[in-house]
Amino acid sequence: QVQLVESGGGLVQAGGSLSLSCAASGRTFSNSAMGWFRQAPGKGREFVAACSATGRSTYYADSVKGRFTISRDSAKNTVYLQMNSLKPEDTAVYYCAARNYASASDALNYDYWGQGTQVTVSS
Repeated sequence: QVQLVESGGGLVQAGGSLSLSCAASGRTFSNSAMGWFRQAPGKGREFVAACSATGRSTYYADSVKGRFTISRDSAKNTVYLQMNSLKPEDTAVYYCAARNYASASDALNYDYWGQGTQVTVSS
C-alpha cells in the first residue's frame, strides 16, 4: 500500500522557518516527480513547489519563490520543503504528492497524496 506521510508542521512566528518532510512507502518513488501543495481555510488546493524525479528540475509558485526550497533524497524515499521568511498568508495545510511521471507538474494531476500537515504562521 502506497503511503505518503508528512511531518514537520507547526506554529511559527512571521519571519521564522519550518522544514517539512514527506516519507513515502509502499514502492520506490525514484522515478516519480514529487510536489507540495497547500490549502488554506475556505480556499482551493494550490501548488507550492515540485521537483522532477531526478531532483534536477524544480518549480515554485511565485508566492514562495526565493523563500521555499524543495529537495529530495531518493535513497530515503523522502522529499523536503524548507520554508524560510514565513508569512501569515502561508498558513495552510500542506500536502505532499507524487505522480507516475518523471516530469514535475504544477497542476493537481498527481497520483498519490498525503494526509497533510498544518502550518500556522502568526503575525
